[in-house]
Amino acid sequence: MDRRDVLRAAAALPLLPALSSSAFAQAYPARNVTMIVPFPAGGQADLAARPVAQALERILGKAVIVDNRAGGGGGSVGNAAAARAEPDGYTLLMTLSSLAVLPEADRLFDRPVAYEVSQFMPIARVLADPTLLAVPASAPWKTAQDFVEDAKKRPGQITYGSSGPYGTLHVAMEMFASSAGIKLLHVPFRGAGPALTAILSGTVQAIAAAPGTLKPQVDDGKLRVLGNCGARRIASFPDVPTFQELGYKDVEMYIWAGLFAQSALPAPIASRLREAMAQVMTSPDVLKAFETSGSLVAYQDAPAFAEFVAVDSARLITAVKKIGKVE
Repeated sequence: MDRRDVLRAAAALPLLPALSSSAFAQAYPARNVTMIVPFPAGGQADLAARPVAQALERILGKAVIVDNRAGGGGGSVGNAAAARAEPDGYTLLMTLSSLAVLPEADRLFDRPVAYEVSQFMPIARVLADPTLLAVPASAPWKTAQDFVEDAKKRPGQITYGSSGPYGTLHVAMEMFASSAGIKLLHVPFRGAGPALTAILSGTVQAIAAAPGTLKPQVDDGKLRVLGNCGARRIASFPDVPTFQELGYKDVEMYIWAGLFAQSALPAPIASRLREAMAQVMTSPDVLKAFETSGSLVAYQDAPAFAEFVAVDSARLITAVKKIGKVE
C-alpha cells in the first residue's frame, strides 16, 4: 500500500454514515461500554484510556470499562478484536499509531492480515507525544552520541525492549538505528508496560517510549532520556535534544493515542461519541491527569484526526518498508 492508497483509505473512512436516525431512536448508550486497549497496563494507550473512560462515564451515564487485551505484538490482537465487534458503539478502541503499521507488517511477512485500517472510524485523537530514547540512569551513556559510538563498536550487542514487532516503539528504535548506522538487538514484549519493567530490571538496556511512561521513572532517578524523536523539544523534557538537532534528520516518530469505533457505526451514535469526546478533552480531571503524567492533550475531532492518521500512517508505512523484515 503506497501513500496514495493510505490517503484514499483514510479519506473513505465514513465519519458519519448516512443512516436514518429514526432507526436508532433508543438513547445511546443503553448499557455499559467496553473500551479495548490492545496493550497491557502502563503504556501510552492505557495512560490515555483510563482518564478518558472515567470522563466518558460521567458524560454518557453508563460505565466505560477499560479492557486491556494485549497479544500478537504491537497491539494486533486487540485491534483485530475491536474491528470484528458489532458496530453499535458498545465496543470502542483506544489504540496507538501502530494501528496502520501492523497490517503492512503482516503483508511484509506474507501472513494473514489481522484487520485493515478501513474497518475503523476515527472518533478523536487524545495524545500525540514524541517517542523518547531512554536508558538506565546507571548506564555509561550520558548522551545519544555516547550511545551511538558504543553501538558502533559492539554491533547487535546493545538490547532494547519494545511493545512488540512493528509496534510503535519498535519502529521508533529501528528508525533511529537506521539513521545512526548502528545495529541493536530487539527484545519484543507484549506492551510498553512490560518493556518498561524489563529496562528497570536490567533485562534490556534501552527503550523508546512516551514521555508519560518515562517521566515518573526519570523523576525517581531510575532512567535517563538521551533523545527525542519529535520535531521539537517538549516541556516535560526541555533539556533533551531532538534527534534532528543531533543530525539524524529522518528520525521523527510520535506515539499518538486515539479513540476509534467500527467504520459501520451508525451516524447518530458516532455523533454522540464525538460530542462526548469534545467534552472529555476539556475536562479539568483529564487535563490534570495528562499534565501530571507529562503528556499534553492533543485533541482532534474526527475529520482532522482522519486526515492526521492518513498522513502519519503513510510516513510510518514507508519506514516499515525501509526497515524490512526484522524480528
